[in-house]
Amino acid sequence: MRRRIPSTQALACFEAAARHESYTRAAEELSLTQSAVSRQVLALEAYLGVALFRRTRHGVALTPGGAQYWKQISRGLQGLERDTLDLMAGQGRGGAIALAAVPTFATRWLIPRLPQLAALHPDTVVHIETRTRPFLFDDTGFDAALFTGTAEQVARWPGTRAEPLMREDVVPVCSPALLQGRPLAPAQVADLPLLQQSTRPYGWRQWFDAMEVQAPAALAGPRYELFSMLAVAAAHGLGVALMPPMLIEAELARGELVVACPQPLRGERSYYLVTPVLEHEPAVLAEFRLWMRRMADEASGGDTHRG
Repeated sequence: MRRRIPSTQALACFEAAARHESYTRAAEELSLTQSAVSRQVLALEAYLGVALFRRTRHGVALTPGGAQYWKQISRGLQGLERDTLDLMAGQGRGGAIALAAVPTFATRWLIPRLPQLAALHPDTVVHIETRTRPFLFDDTGFDAALFTGTAEQVARWPGTRAEPLMREDVVPVCSPALLQGRPLAPAQVADLPLLQQSTRPYGWRQWFDAMEVQAPAALAGPRYELFSMLAVAAAHGLGVALMPPMLIEAELARGELVVACPQPLRGERSYYLVTPVLEHEPAVLAEFRLWMRRMADEASGGDTHRG
């Protein structure tokens, strides 16, 4: 049965014109004439039987149908381009994984370990983009996601399989200059400047409550959005931060940060490898899953902590 698919040239012209809302700028991008872009769009509209653009004083604007079609087509063209580049780069060997990931975990934990994956599977390529919230895999080109959240949150992510990797336990850390060579009792931590994470405003209060310490200033202090920001602020002596040790391995190894009080707070959140439910999982994704599990087990010292 013949597939009802428009020409890729027409789709490329439509996507560029829709993105720029201009036939002229689309023509410049595609190295075509404006009339050529216009002809391709007209041919596509005739094929679909739907008006995709309307004329405006400043050029063209998408119709409601055109806007919907553009959202769908742009994802498909991006995926087609990515798959083509992957095949060209790999010459048909190995495979590629498009991974969505929370930024600090990807930068500070995953990427430093990717050389081990490359040594084990030299033909596997991992592409990483930032995502911090759940999404529908069918609406993106992602093969998997690294997500941090609670078990209840991942349970509400439809059509996915979520494998817990590590709990997000946190400990107080600071610059060695602030600590002055002596580990602190929890009550002493309450007397230091506290660095807050804006997305987890009650982190310090939860830690002090777990330590059974009164801390009137538990909510006070400068707020930073990302763990990476907290790490830099703490290393520069601005105060004490609650951090997962796995995200500051380099700073701890270099002595830029030290554990101020070695009593952790068991995290309610964990890091998960999330994948769509597939009847047949690609071999490259299955290999990546096994490797991630092994890396997580090594990082946690064999503590299963799953679930």
